[in-house]
Amino acid sequence: MPATTSETTAPSTIPWGSSALYVILSSSLIGVMGVSLISPVLPDLRAVFGVSDAQVGLVITAYTLPGVFLTPFIGLVADRVGRRRVIVPLLFVFGLAGAGISVAGSFAEVLALRFLQGVGASALVTLAVTLIGDFYEGGRRNAVMGLNGSMIGTGAAVYPLVGGALAGVRWNVPFVFFGVAVLVGLVAVVALDEPETREATGVREYVGRIRDVVLLPEALAIFAAIFAAFFVFYGAVLTALPLLLSDEFGLSAEQIGPVLAMVSVASATVSSQYGRVSEWRTAPELLALGFVAYGTSLLGVWLAPSPVFVGASLLAFGVGFGIVMPSVDTTVVTLVSGRLRAGMMGMRTSMLRLGQTLGPVSFTFVAETAFASSLAGYRVLLLVSGLVVVSSGVAAYALVRR
Repeated sequence: MPATTSETTAPSTIPWGSSALYVILSSSLIGVMGVSLISPVLPDLRAVFGVSDAQVGLVITAYTLPGVFLTPFIGLVADRVGRRRVIVPLLFVFGLAGAGISVAGSFAEVLALRFLQGVGASALVTLAVTLIGDFYEGGRRNAVMGLNGSMIGTGAAVYPLVGGALAGVRWNVPFVFFGVAVLVGLVAVVALDEPETREATGVREYVGRIRDVVLLPEALAIFAAIFAAFFVFYGAVLTALPLLLSDEFGLSAEQIGPVLAMVSVASATVSSQYGRVSEWRTAPELLALGFVAYGTSLLGVWLAPSPVFVGASLLAFGVGFGIVMPSVDTTVVTLVSGRLRAGMMGMRTSMLRLGQTLGPVSFTFVAETAFASSLAGYRVLLLVSGLVVVSSGVAAYALVRR
């Protein structure tokens, strides 16, 4: 059953008897499944549907695009019609569209279903975090927040392994796995009570808050950092790198999964220690250092002579990611007043989705059209991206310290 008043005043313990907890954790795990599960399968899709690298990049872009426009307003809708009435349909859309890809007859059908799946995924993690705030308070809320973050990190680390193993059976089996979201939706129908109604923000007031946020110079810098972080992550690491590993080293989907998982392993480890790390440097300083780790990792991948060295280099990327995201969220929370915080978080997620959307198609398109071969293009893009990201991180760190 959901949290009760006595639960919310309890110490910092996990409320394992709360049915809402399992729906929340499952929704968060599903929210981060959409890309990491199928990244190892991307090279196989080229042969299955007879498409180019640039077209394969659209499999990621079609999925992330809906979140650019929908995410900022999902919270407003959930406030007005109820959390359960929003999260349950999203879970069903995610699961049915994702599983439907397994029987798609053309690449156009794949992209259409990925777009629908992206609609379902657009705010699952956001709503899960919102439900934590609705059901739990005080130390118990912090404990559940920590557990939720840990589950997200663990899922992101495990999904490439699962996706690669399932693809070893057949290319479409990982897409069938998306159907688990339907089961979670059915559980949510009976196990998730509607939180107490809270005063809904008016549409005009909400839009005004977003406008106020966009006009803040400091906010623009944060938005740019979020966009760049996910543009590189989804473009270079989750899209271009699997194609490179397949073409240059001859790795199968089963072998690509463990290499990509190195990012999430390092990220989950570092982010769990962010409280200690934040005592060493301020959030803006750590954000800049995270970009230095990003760029260093990309340069390491460019130099790597074997998949083993690629995986080792990706550990540095995970370290950077484990620093960047908590630093971004800390800066967002402390940058504006409570009146603007919801709008800031909405724009933060929208810019994140924009980076996820443009990164894959940009890397694959440039590599395929501007170079003699896609493989040569990925190599050059890794070098250029690494140099740009490292120099930007170093410059930002020097500026912040000054």
